[in-house]
Amino acid sequence: MTLALVRRQIETSEIKPGKATDKWKVFRDASEARELLGLQDRSLAVLDALLSFYPDNELRQDAQLIVFPSNTQLTLRAHGIAGATLRRHLALLVDAGLIVRKDSANGKRYARKDKAGAIDSAFGFDLSPLLLRVDELAMMAQQVVADRFALRRAKENLTICRRDVRKLISAAIEEGASGDWESIEAMYISLVGRIPRAPTLSA
Repeated sequence: MTLALVRRQIETSEIKPGKATDKWKVFRDASEARELLGLQDRSLAVLDALLSFYPDNELRQDAQLIVFPSNTQLTLRAHGIAGATLRRHLALLVDAGLIVRKDSANGKRYARKDKAGAIDSAFGFDLSPLLLRVDELAMMAQQVVADRFALRRAKENLTICRRDVRKLISAAIEEGASGDWESIEAMYISLVGRIPRAPTLSA
């Protein structure tokens, strides 16, 4: 057990009483923020599968938030993902701070029930970090959406600017305006050629 894992387990025990969230809402936010979290599409497929083993739609602070599916069950719900791939993406979800492993003494995942049939203790994957970080994940998702919109707007403005400059140069050459327009055109073509095919806001 690493210090980071111990810290996350302590943090999940400090969730505010009464806190709750829709599990699919937080999943959508995590999906939107996947690049910021260092996750891949298959990581999300595994998270989706884990959430499907939690019986309620709402993650609640006072609920039992540990799911304990076998690797075989997870593989089936994660669209037949290979065993090694499953383990890798489970590790990514742990590293991203979205789930916490709660291991039993023998490493198996299972639940113990009390005399009334209610789960007394469980060993598997704790979904509490999703509830703990619900607000943070929502903000991350909103930032990704805002950045995507800003990039789209910047690309549109760049396209308009390129078109206007091209028209200006062509008109100047056709009308014989004073100036070294051939050199300006060559400079323009050189500058346009440096623009990445898939530009980013930082490019």
